Amino acid sequence: MKHKRGFNPLERMAAHRKALHRNMVTSLLRYERIRTTKAKALAVRRSAEKLITRAKVDSVHNRRIVSSRLFDEGIVAKLFTDIAPRMKDRPGGYIRILKLGERGGDAAELVLLELVDYTLDTTDSSGKKAKKASKQDAKKHEKGTP
Repeated sequence: MKHKRGFNPLERMAAHRKALHRNMVTSLLRYERIRTTKAKALAVRRSAEKLITRAKVDSVHNRRIVSSRLFDEGIVAKLFTDIAPRMKDRPGGYIRILKLGERGGDAAELVLLELVDYTLDTTDSSGKKAKKASKQDAKKHEKGTP
């Protein structure tokens, strides 16, 4: 029976589970959107939301606590300067979980874990091709060939 179990151990030892949480939260804060299984997403969302709530108040104490959970100082800085100010007015629920379906190999349920205010980059690939073509034309004109 599963009475009075406070969290999902994800069938891992404590050190492995802490490393998994640390790595996935770091990736979530770096890319603001990751794809993972549902069980891991539910566990990571809990850890990440606590860090975002902590980062909403920028103090030395809060920075040290967040730095003890995340080992990448660049991500800690991004959390305090970019992500937390965007979530300032939100009382909680900073992370969204979107279902993607089942994985082919083991039928694990896959989800998309993303920050609520994540915006998808919608630049056209045709714009990139046009820019690349214009760069190539510029190089040809520099060399003097028509």
